[in-house]
Amino acid sequence: MTFFSKIIGTGSYLPSRRVSNQDLTDQLAAKGIETSDEWIVSRSGISFRHYAEEGVNSSDLAVAAAKQALDAAKMQPNDIDMIILATSTPDFIGGFPSTACIVQNKLGIKNGAAAMDVQAVCSGFMYAMSIADSMIKSGSHKNALVIGAEVFSRILNFEDRTTCVLFGDGAGAVVMSRSEVPGVLATKLHADGSYADILCVPGQVQNDAIAGSGYLHMDGQAVFKLAVSVLEKVANEALEAAGLKAADIDWLIPHQANIRIMQSTAKKMRLPMDKLVVTVDQHGNTSAASIPLALDAAVRDGRVQPGHKILLEGVGGGFTWGAAIVQM
Repeated sequence: MTFFSKIIGTGSYLPSRRVSNQDLTDQLAAKGIETSDEWIVSRSGISFRHYAEEGVNSSDLAVAAAKQALDAAKMQPNDIDMIILATSTPDFIGGFPSTACIVQNKLGIKNGAAAMDVQAVCSGFMYAMSIADSMIKSGSHKNALVIGAEVFSRILNFEDRTTCVLFGDGAGAVVMSRSEVPGVLATKLHADGSYADILCVPGQVQNDAIAGSGYLHMDGQAVFKLAVSVLEKVANEALEAAGLKAADIDWLIPHQANIRIMQSTAKKMRLPMDKLVVTVDQHGNTSAASIPLALDAAVRDGRVQPGHKILLEGVGGGFTWGAAIVQM
């Protein structure tokens, strides 16, 4: 028997603390660091981001997004038999135990559902979705909860204006279920570890302390150049695998890192800008959470309709990248 996987519910959650560019400009000015709303918007397209309050972890954001996705799918938590959570900011050091297991407990899932974290930074949701798709198609699982959740505000150096203005916190989730008709039409994943140093947190835990830096480090120009190159290629690979052309796509939902990267990808694929879903202006870069956050926004405001074909794609530290073609 042939199995397919399909997204049947989406959800998202943003912390209530909304931080504007002016808020950050004032904070940095107090430290003698110059920036402005115009400087941030012109380089990234970002105007706002959300920060989690002290004591709120990735699992808390993930649970809130998961509950929305479950409601949309008309499912109860114990209908889920697999949780895959993409995060670079797990609740515990080293992701041990996994944040997915913590989410399972907080949701009250008592059926022994498999649970694991996936670490591919900003591409994490693409990796997690691809794994869930494969597991469902294999017949081993029926209903997967796939989540991207981040509290990047905890790893930002607020004396480095080139990085601290870009990132925010949030979570997005989807329920993927066994289907008689195709939903996920194709996925493609890649990585190149030779670029590990251009986007990383270069610290290590040694004897109850951090050796090196616990802050995010990014070579912005190198990341931009590589991202623009690989996103077009992997998108075309996924389209070919699905037997589609770019013109068949109803919506492009890329990782929300930088508006210039997103627009460049759409332009190279000859997709009109009105097919590009943009939330980076309101959310900032939420890493593994950005794609499901944007997808949920477009579903809930009515842009994404049943039957629409969506191109999802992401790129992140590692260096990792991936794409998926999904029919809603």
